[in-house]
Amino acid sequence: MPALDRVTLSTSRLLLRPLCTTDAPFVLALFSDAGFMKFGTTPPFVSIDQADALVQRDILAMAAGERIRLGIERTTDKTLIGICTLFDLNAQSRKAEIGYGLLSHAVKQGYMHEALRALLEYGFLQLGLKRVQAEIDPDNTDSARSLQRLGFVKEGQLRENSSVNGMVADSALYGLLRREWMQRGTPVLGG
Repeated sequence: MPALDRVTLSTSRLLLRPLCTTDAPFVLALFSDAGFMKFGTTPPFVSIDQADALVQRDILAMAAGERIRLGIERTTDKTLIGICTLFDLNAQSRKAEIGYGLLSHAVKQGYMHEALRALLEYGFLQLGLKRVQAEIDPDNTDSARSLQRLGFVKEGQLRENSSVNGMVADSALYGLLRREWMQRGTPVLGG
């Protein structure tokens, strides 16, 4: 995979950009937000050091072509409201996993749909991915609806596959193929 640390994507309302060290306060706010962490697989962040460490790891991983984690910035006020990620990038099989989340005050405004459309378009068209998958908590119905709206298909349920808030949990597995994405239509990058 190429270096991904300079990837920026624009839509009509959003700028998706790599996180930088000055974004650590936003990362702390996101990873301690009760709505975002409700289905989290890690404990909530309690210090700015944890947030800074995540940003530093992402900077290195993106430069190495291992993952893309982009901050979702509203263009109207230049405020970061969430993140979206392509991780477990596999160049040989041309697949990746997608992750995402918004601050509680930014949900149900169409921002995540807009951001994920741009990220998927980049993944399928620029990175040449043939498959993107998502694992979510089966009780996370909002996330399931978001994935289905994007064209993802529920492929199964993985029993006792993860940990959510310290409890063993199942994962619902969703997948989207490049050919399915291409059949859906219009590009979104550039607004």
